[in-house]
Amino acid sequence: MARIIGGIGASHAPSMEHVYDAGAEVRESDEWAPLFGPFQEVSEWLGAVKPDRLVVIYNDHMDAFFLDAYPTFALGVAESYPIADEGFGARPFPPIAGDASLGWHIARSLVADEFDITICQELEVDHGVISPLPMVDFSESDSDWKIPIVPLAVNVNLHPLPTPRRCYKLGQALRRAILSYPEDLKVVVAGTGGLSHQLTGTAFGAVRQEWDQEFMRLLAEEPETLCDYTHEQLIKLGGTESVEVVNWLAMRGALPVAARPVVEAYYAHRIMGYGLAAYDAAGSPA
Repeated sequence: MARIIGGIGASHAPSMEHVYDAGAEVRESDEWAPLFGPFQEVSEWLGAVKPDRLVVIYNDHMDAFFLDAYPTFALGVAESYPIADEGFGARPFPPIAGDASLGWHIARSLVADEFDITICQELEVDHGVISPLPMVDFSESDSDWKIPIVPLAVNVNLHPLPTPRRCYKLGQALRRAILSYPEDLKVVVAGTGGLSHQLTGTAFGAVRQEWDQEFMRLLAEEPETLCDYTHEQLIKLGGTESVEVVNWLAMRGALPVAARPVVEAYYAHRIMGYGLAAYDAAGSPA
């Protein structure tokens, strides 16, 4: 039977792509080491626990979907996922390997669990996946990805949005799906997005450090408390784009309540509150 051995919550800002692509010297600079150093710790943790699959919960930025037909939840069931061109050419990575068999199993299980999802037999992934993933899953020496993925996209763009509680329940249903998969696989569930950032209006660039750190604490210790927040509250607390944190909440729903971070980092920089957390499903705190 498949097992969930951990989870990852990570920001997915495009700025992380630019820094990664600039090379190790920039990533290790005084400016960016507070973020990329912890990502290296997560990479080493993944190397130690050796997951067979990553399920990545993210939000598409109108690259695979658009406002004329935007699914609430969309699941990839392909054998590979090409990198989307977000307007400046696709980043020079090969397609990410998928697992169609696991994807279809999750699809059937989620539908049986009363989640009506869009099933994607073809799917390009944008920076919701490709921004954090190279730091933890790409082998620069081999120029290839190490762990196949199953992508699960959540709508945080076009209202009405799924509520935080619904996203937490999605994570719980995802857990049931993975644990019922007959193959002996070790799975890590990742949720990407957030934390505080606002890209429009008079509050452009505001970073809410206190709320970001409280969100990360609640996610670890009292995740169901976050289910009671509305989107309006999340926007007021963290900015218009911070509703992406529901992807972290879905990830947390897939983990045991006792799970605790083994790596945790927060970095407020420029116009973003960057967050990172890796959870051990066994409940061993750092």
